[in-house]
Amino acid sequence: MEYEIIQVILNGDKQRYADIVDRYQQLVANLCYKLAGDSIDVEEATQAVFVELYFSLPRFKFESKLSTYIYRITLNVVCKILKKNKRYIILNSDVEENYSTSSLDEEMINNERMKQLHSAINKLKYEQKVALTLHCFEDMSYKEVAEVMDVSLSKVETLIFRAKKNLKKILTEK
Repeated sequence: MEYEIIQVILNGDKQRYADIVDRYQQLVANLCYKLAGDSIDVEEATQAVFVELYFSLPRFKFESKLSTYIYRITLNVVCKILKKNKRYIILNSDVEENYSTSSLDEEMINNERMKQLHSAINKLKYEQKVALTLHCFEDMSYKEVAEVMDVSLSKVETLIFRAKKNLKKILTEK
């Protein structure tokens, strides 16, 4: 289906591009927010991703899923914006939380643990943070993370291993 839509767009039916935007807009906005939090205008970044995608569609070779290609573009756009603004990538701590317990005390403890975890993740090196975010919070496989980051599978394995090791070290220092 993606192949056909992209071919129709490339053959001149520019209105079909709205189908891609509708399908992936929320995914892109969420990733922008997770990667940069409030340090960028998420709506502006999302628009920049889809502008970049539109002009890069002729170069899309269908060697990966369109969503992987969009993740890669999103990552690049967020990095460009952050570099332009001279800010660093931060993981947003507003992760959706679903607690099965109604105990307020337990919920507060869990919330505090999540804040500590996200604070620790923000202290990781950039590539470790990105790899861990894509794998753990975007539920991507190591292979998908490698495609998005445009690195080898072994590098992703190493990045995530080191990220977990460094997280453990940061969290036990507190």
